[in-house]
Amino acid sequence: MRVVYRGLAVVAAVVAVAVALAVALPSEPDEVVAGPVTAPPAPPPSSGPAPSPALTETAPPSSGLVETATPSPSPSLAPGYTAMEALYADPRVPRLTRGLKRMALRSPAKQIIKDRRSGLAVPRLSRPWKAYGAAPFTTKQVLPRQRDTTLRGIFVTCPLPILKQKSPRDTALLAARWTLNHHPKGSRITWLASQPVKRGWMLVYRVTYGKHTSRAAVVIMDGGMSKPGLAFVTVPDSQRKQWRDIGRVASGVRVLG
Repeated sequence: MRVVYRGLAVVAAVVAVAVALAVALPSEPDEVVAGPVTAPPAPPPSSGPAPSPALTETAPPSSGLVETATPSPSPSLAPGYTAMEALYADPRVPRLTRGLKRMALRSPAKQIIKDRRSGLAVPRLSRPWKAYGAAPFTTKQVLPRQRDTTLRGIFVTCPLPILKQKSPRDTALLAARWTLNHHPKGSRITWLASQPVKRGWMLVYRVTYGKHTSRAAVVIMDGGMSKPGLAFVTVPDSQRKQWRDIGRVASGVRVLG
């Protein structure tokens, strides 16, 4: 019996040692453990300027955006287009031709309206024109409303609402395009007159929409303010008797003295 008990004791000791080893030793991992993580090598210093934070933050992932010496186009324009390129791509606005006639300019009007924000003095048109609430412009004259239409003649002034270009002619072209916002949808321009005026440029044109037309004019003039001044007049064919006032406006805009 002593021999049996001694044998059992030996077996128990061996089992205890095996259990202890199993607890002490870690089990074999299922996959190879990665080595220590190190920071990637720093990029070599660049001799050029650091990227613009605006480009870095606004560029979409994987956009491949690279900063170059060429200025990017204005965010308000289609990518790759300048304001004048966008103008020439607009089918509503034809290019000016060399054969366009000039308009005979009349003497300045005796009755004027002063626009001190744009630095311009413009004709006060006689009846049936009348002054009206100017907002969002700085001065405004209108013809009476007519039945069955929302169209009527308007004559307004304000500081230039579009970007000034290097030449007054180009600025006037962009301004004429802007005035299509104040004509019926689908309107198209036909040029009638184009010529320089003192400290600016004048354009007279016909606006066609469906079976109807309007006569219109814009005058861009530097009135000594932070922006050039804009004078804009348009009269629909339903009030064609006042088309003669287009010439009065076009020739009557002056710098406010």
